[in-house]
Amino acid sequence: MVLSPKSNHINLISSMNQFFLVLVSFMFFANSAFAQDRGPIVGKLSNDLTEKAKSLNPEYLVFSPKQKLKNTVPLVIYLHGAGGVGDNIQKVRGQAGQVWKGIEKFKKTLCIVVAPQASKKARENGGWIPNDLNILLGHLKNTLKVDEKRIYLTGNSMGGYGSWAWGGHYPEHFAAIAPVSGGIGPGGPKDVTPDLTKWAANLAKVPVFAFTGGKDRVVPSERSERMIAAIQKAGGKDAKIKIHPSEGHGAGRVVFGSAEFYQWMFSKKRH
Repeated sequence: MVLSPKSNHINLISSMNQFFLVLVSFMFFANSAFAQDRGPIVGKLSNDLTEKAKSLNPEYLVFSPKQKLKNTVPLVIYLHGAGGVGDNIQKVRGQAGQVWKGIEKFKKTLCIVVAPQASKKARENGGWIPNDLNILLGHLKNTLKVDEKRIYLTGNSMGGYGSWAWGGHYPEHFAAIAPVSGGIGPGGPKDVTPDLTKWAANLAKVPVFAFTGGKDRVVPSERSERMIAAIQKAGGKDAKIKIHPSEGHGAGRVVFGSAEFYQWMFSKKRH
């Protein structure tokens, strides 16, 4: 049987349509797989926990390895700066992503990075409320494969303050704390908490490495220097500071892009 030109044309169109559908399907699944492998997923607190942790967006980001985890792994909690405050969890993706990229770049260890978000209602109290963060941490321990002896805390700017504050109240959670360009008071970048001595006594119980910029005019490096000096005075033998002399308040860009940060952090384990 001889096909007419019209039949050939119809068959050609049908074949092209099938090819197009296959191509679209492949691109969809490929992109989905890529997003799953490379991007963070969004976790969420239960309604009950959300009611208790009112200063937090119930959603949080989770960066985790591609492969399925069989054993527990270290957990790094990253607290964002003031620019991340709000109720859209994707606002903190860029800030937290730099830590995840650093871990991947220097191939330190399999681990999980979690980035919570402070809601706008939390700003009047310094942005990060330790008790609410405790609720989040309890939830993470129950839902993720977390090595509880290797939980690390870091944060930038307002998140640096959050690291000082959370560690200053509850150091027992952490194997190490690394505040970056962080203030030491809830009343603003240059505020100093009246509980400095109490925070220092608690922080003396955990390894602390503070980072700051020597040209920082938002949060003077003297704030981190003062806190480290107080921790050392309280008996902290594993407390130190690194000042990047040519950096301003954006020193975190250098810190989170350096091997030193990850080598120090992952070398610590809570006994």
